[in-house]
Amino acid sequence: MADKKSGIDQALIRELANILNETDLSEIEVEQDALRIRVSRAAPQMIAAPVQAYAPAPAMAAAPAAAPAPAAAAPAAPAARDLSKAVTAPMVGTVYLAPAPGARPFIEVGATVKEGQTLLIIEAMKTMNQIPSPRSGKIVEILTDDGSPVEYGEALVIIE
Repeated sequence: MADKKSGIDQALIRELANILNETDLSEIEVEQDALRIRVSRAAPQMIAAPVQAYAPAPAMAAAPAAAPAPAAAAPAAPAARDLSKAVTAPMVGTVYLAPAPGARPFIEVGATVKEGQTLLIIEAMKTMNQIPSPRSGKIVEILTDDGSPVEYGEALVIIE
């Protein structure tokens, strides 16, 4: 059964390749005693279509401009947030700010909360997890929107 010249069982490799094709797998690995064989096929390459950029057409002025218009003031950069007092997401999931759709939210900016009070709910794996306030204080900012996805450690609410 084994090919004596190479020491590799080519029939086994062909059989593994057929299994790949039949099951639409991208890789299969078999280990027997000291022999390990892995057969994989290259994933289909995604080819990006070339992007064509067009320059805007030059503006045709009917009359020469008297003076150039002053440049618009650049919007002020948002102030850096102090996230040291932020409550972070303890899990990945979807945030809900109210106990039910259309219900009054658990918290609002400017409200005072007590330690242990529910701030919001994170749905993870079809389970609604109430997120309690870690301390008493005033809600300064809510950093997430109702129904938005959140990652572990993402800042949700700032409490001073």
